[in-house]
Amino acid sequence: MRNRILLIAIFITYTFISGCHKPQRLQYDRQLAPGELALRKITNPAEIPDFTEACYNVADLSKAIDNSLNYLGKPSSQKFFPYGDIAHKQAVDSLKAFRKLLDSGLRGSQLNNAIQQQFDVYESVGCDDKGTVLFTGYYTPIFDGSLVATERFRYPLYSQPEDLVKGPGGEIIGRRGADGQITTYPPRAEIEKSNMLAGKELIWFGDPFEAYIAQVQGSAKVRMSDGKLVTVGYAATNGHEYHSISEELVNDGKISRDQLSLSAMIDYFKKNANLVSEYTQRNPRFVFFRKDEGPPRGSLNEPVTPIRSIATDKLVYPRACLAYLATTLPRAVGEGVFHDPYSGFALDQDTGGAIRAPGRCDVYMGEGDTAGKLAGQTYREGRLYYLFVKPTYQDSSLSQGLPGKQ
Repeated sequence: MRNRILLIAIFITYTFISGCHKPQRLQYDRQLAPGELALRKITNPAEIPDFTEACYNVADLSKAIDNSLNYLGKPSSQKFFPYGDIAHKQAVDSLKAFRKLLDSGLRGSQLNNAIQQQFDVYESVGCDDKGTVLFTGYYTPIFDGSLVATERFRYPLYSQPEDLVKGPGGEIIGRRGADGQITTYPPRAEIEKSNMLAGKELIWFGDPFEAYIAQVQGSAKVRMSDGKLVTVGYAATNGHEYHSISEELVNDGKISRDQLSLSAMIDYFKKNANLVSEYTQRNPRFVFFRKDEGPPRGSLNEPVTPIRSIATDKLVYPRACLAYLATTLPRAVGEGVFHDPYSGFALDQDTGGAIRAPGRCDVYMGEGDTAGKLAGQTYREGRLYYLFVKPTYQDSSLSQGLPGKQ
């Protein structure tokens, strides 16, 4: 499984962003009890959200739905269903039914009424069993780089080593030794200090912290000297849990908590490049890459779409399905960033190293510096819902000729 690490709240899990409303500090990574699902069906119609505002803004939504349908059209997707009482066919039919409503031209209150009539709504239990979800952001950075090592470009990303062992679901088992025994794969510090990956270099950066950002993002676009962009995407990790270095910087007094942001961290390490490895090696997780073609892809190996793709814990949420977000998201206005209430539909197409519980959701913000700025200021609580077509509308809602047709 292509388990995306990506932004992980721009390194700021459990920290707060300067200038933003500060949500109450809850245990956002609270785990579910054995057998408990992240979603529960809403049976009281009064508790179902009004989708009207989101029904006016459906840009790029059909494209994102088609990407999910393409994934669900692959036989391998069937092993992740049923999800509770949602069978694979109902997941597919739900996307096709929603796509059909979009194609009908309905918008605003008319589309909202059709959704309310044709779809069941499930709400996330969140981190507190009351529906509270922490929304963070991630993006695809664009950095200068080289396919070969040079005096300037000296900091590599690595391809997946042959001794890394994965399970049938893509989970990391460990490292296979020469004797065939499998042991825990070494943490970041040991990997880097031992130079054990020599010869597996995939691409080179001119800044060590940029290489680390690419690892945290799980993908990057790299600008060659001739202007060509090369995409590198997630291949695997060493299996260790992610540890945020932002807390380390705050605890050591390097950056004050009220000034903490990705930009502040970049500025700090540009002035203190000799300290990059000291801090990054406190995060034992290490990410391996592969060259990709086309747009950035999520853990479903399908393209991710700005605002329309989210990352959740795929152990507790259903893959590729239609979601609805009710939270606050940033938007860029000139050089500034404003935070506005947001409601909109998205597709669950990705996962992340720190997105490991029902109380977390990562929103894909796009590519480049502006997207990075927005991702770095996405840290708000909200509600997360999923929509599935009602069985009484299921068969009649099937569209013809759409991606993923079974």
